[in-house]
Amino acid sequence: MTTTLLRTAEELHARARAGRRAAVMTMGALHEGHATLVRTARGLAGPDGEVVVTVFVNPLQFGAGEDLDRYPRTLDADIKVAEEAGADVVFAPSLAEVYPGGEPQVRISAGPMGERLEGASRPGHFDGMLTVVAKLLHLTRPDTALYGQKDAQQLALIRRMVRDLNFGVEIVGVPTVREDDGLALSSRNRYLSPRERRTALALSQALFAGRDRQAAQEALRVRAQEWPATRARAEALSAMGESRAAADAHAVAQASPCGPAAVRAAARQILDDAARLDPPLALDYLALVDPSDFTEVADDHTAEAVLAVAARVGTTRLIDNVPLTFRAPEAPEVPEVPEALGTPGTPGAAS
Repeated sequence: MTTTLLRTAEELHARARAGRRAAVMTMGALHEGHATLVRTARGLAGPDGEVVVTVFVNPLQFGAGEDLDRYPRTLDADIKVAEEAGADVVFAPSLAEVYPGGEPQVRISAGPMGERLEGASRPGHFDGMLTVVAKLLHLTRPDTALYGQKDAQQLALIRRMVRDLNFGVEIVGVPTVREDDGLALSSRNRYLSPRERRTALALSQALFAGRDRQAAQEALRVRAQEWPATRARAEALSAMGESRAAADAHAVAQASPCGPAAVRAAARQILDDAARLDPPLALDYLALVDPSDFTEVADDHTAEAVLAVAARVGTTRLIDNVPLTFRAPEAPEVPEVPEALGTPGTPGAAS
């Protein structure tokens, strides 16, 4: 397959369309994460459809002192990555093509969600991002548009914009792609020195620590549920060397002590340690949020959540996140305890 480079919307609109068009929007400097988006788009578009990859460095979403000028521009390499991943078109419009009258006076507002986390750290960023996404959706006219879940808040805002403003496009989120050491793929990773990269690994390690803490407690809960609250379950626990816990293991598991607070604490420990490294990790935020609006979840939250982190290592700012699900505890059952075991704290109990 040969990928066609187009510079104007007129050229793109003139192409004959037989099937669905899937769009992958990027700022260039394509890597394996982008390639995964393109391959997913190829599968959704099918053999008769069309995959369009946009390459446009949007000045509206860069704030003062951010890296607009040094952001990598590698169009030739981008076309090669897009082609190998299955793109039909790379649409790389000029600044004048996207903003023909200069910076637009009318822009999309990200609303309250756009002022949290990344929005608080980068004021105006999400307004600029949504404005260019809206423009590119109009310019490319896709049936489906794909975005990476690494930028979870961005994905949530695009979905909200499409729903609130009645865009006729399906938005698909694609899981984060990571390097072998766990670092989330990002165009900004190239700015890290070898020592800075070692420190940067704390972002994913912190997220994995929080996820693993939650998963371990969920495994305990599931194991307790595998045995009914009966004498048989208590005897089975005793046989596993847990005689002291036989009377209350089920209640402990059902109480789900690893709620949001424990997840935050597990992640925070890794980040606190990384702050003492050389070079240090400078934490911007660690948050456990509701994916619908990116507000912090309560300690009794029982639904989907996103554990998100942003930090700076040297002059490079990185973000990452993992999705979690907190299950509601079921009504505890009181097991029938073998008389020989007794009850902890009562005569006859094991000590």
